[in-house]
Order: sequence, then C-alpha cells, then structure tokens
Amino acid sequence: MTRVLTALFSDHPASVNETYFEHMRFAATFAFWLMAAAFCAAVHAIIPALFEKTAGNIIRRLHDKITNR
Repeated sequence: MTRVLTALFSDHPASVNETYFEHMRFAATFAFWLMAAAFCAAVHAIIPALFEKTAGNIIRRLHDKITNR
C-alpha cells in the first residue's frame, strides 16, 4: 500500500525533479492559465474584436515554460 501511495504522489514529480508541492504549484498555475486562455478564446469566438491574440500568446508562453523545464 505504501508503494502505491508513493507511486501516486511522488514518482512523477520526482521524474521532473520536483517535490509533490512544487509540482502541485506548477500544475495548478498551468491549469489556471489554460482556463484563462480558454475563456479568452470563447469570448473571442463571440466577439472577434476582443482578445485577438491573447489565447495564442498564453499558449505560446505555456509551451515555452513546459519545454524548458
């Protein structure tokens, strides 16, 4: 049982050289910006003059962040 819990909560964060809480913070921040990009894209779909490049800029920034980990 201990091995299962370790695998669930520690193996992946360790594989990217992070603690559980460091990884939680990174993933939560990433999720926040994905939701912000989705919101901007949805608004842009309805009113094309708004958020013309915002979602794309957020996605590019997130891509850079995740590939440079």
